[in-house]
Amino acid sequence: MTVRFHRRILLGVTGGVAAYKAAELTRLLVKARIDVQVAMTEAACGFIAPATFQALSGKPVLTDLWDPRIPNRMAHIELTRQADAILVAPASADFIAKIAQGTADDLLSTTVAARNCPLLVAPAMNREMWANPANQRNIAKLRADGVTLVGPDTGEQACGETGEGRLVEPAALLEAVLALYPSPRLAGRKAVVTAGPTFEAIDPVRGITNASSGKMGYAVAEALRDEGAEVVLVSGPTALTPPEGCTVVGVRSAAEMLAAVQAALPGAAFFFAVAAVADYTPQVQAPHKLKKSGEPVTLTLVPTVDILATVAGGPTPPFCVGFAAESRDLATYAENKRHSKHVPLIVGNLAQRALGRDDNEIVLFDAGGAHALPPAPKPVLARQLVDHAIRLAETQGAS
Repeated sequence: MTVRFHRRILLGVTGGVAAYKAAELTRLLVKARIDVQVAMTEAACGFIAPATFQALSGKPVLTDLWDPRIPNRMAHIELTRQADAILVAPASADFIAKIAQGTADDLLSTTVAARNCPLLVAPAMNREMWANPANQRNIAKLRADGVTLVGPDTGEQACGETGEGRLVEPAALLEAVLALYPSPRLAGRKAVVTAGPTFEAIDPVRGITNASSGKMGYAVAEALRDEGAEVVLVSGPTALTPPEGCTVVGVRSAAEMLAAVQAALPGAAFFFAVAAVADYTPQVQAPHKLKKSGEPVTLTLVPTVDILATVAGGPTPPFCVGFAAESRDLATYAENKRHSKHVPLIVGNLAQRALGRDDNEIVLFDAGGAHALPPAPKPVLARQLVDHAIRLAETQGAS
């Protein structure tokens, strides 16, 4: 399986007193920036309400094989195709038997049977049920089929007895999930990202700006964060929610953006200049609102400082990635920008296909040529871009 860094887990909850621990596990998974979809058996709903998991995961809990919210009414297919892994915790003796025998008679068991991703099972049951020969045969079958068993622990049980069969603690279950993923490649490294438009004031109420939504820059910041980087996002005015786990510095003008970037840059390994920075700013900003007179108005515009070129031209620049939003002749302009600004990687796109939209179509230009990426949502393209930049930086560092 190819692990995606935007991590997604399907958490299956079956019937048992230990179901309350799955609520804490859900909280821990979300805190670790893992997208959690909870699916519950009918028996599980008798121990803990689905509303608890919905509140913790931020997603509706699925219990019905024929849930109308699932495309094509094929929940068992959709759920497993969207998940990096399935974790069943707690897993009752009955559900373990279903997995071992291939039984598929409800949403969760059918999803497990149709999976194409790793399966982790965390047993939870009375010590006698755990030791039962039939249960042990089923456990052996799961191991033989490549299922990962997490636990059980030995300790005091809900029935008052003490022995093996206790569900492992949520923190240990989180570690088992995290072990599925490779170590973040940018752990301990810093990245600075610019995003959104800049606003160049003409007077206190008017200004020069552009149609950039900031979505691509924010997606790049999140992709870097998911690779373990310490991310500083310098953002022009947008309507977007600040990405969790990133330091966000809000600015308005190109001059403010440059100052914020320079303040954040020490120690940075990467700089992604995603923002659509205004190329010009009014030479003079009127102190008061300019009143309409019906006569033509002439504005004298002066160039703004080139942020990308300034960073790339520093004495010890980080690995710099620039963006070229063009309306025509993309390859020519993007390559010219890469050479003139002396940066190893330029991301080119046609502005009319990207500005303000949720999806994009980009081409990566580096010393090895042009690399076109298929059209996709901006978060998907951001992860592919960050992966390409990391590998390119590693190659340059080794050469």
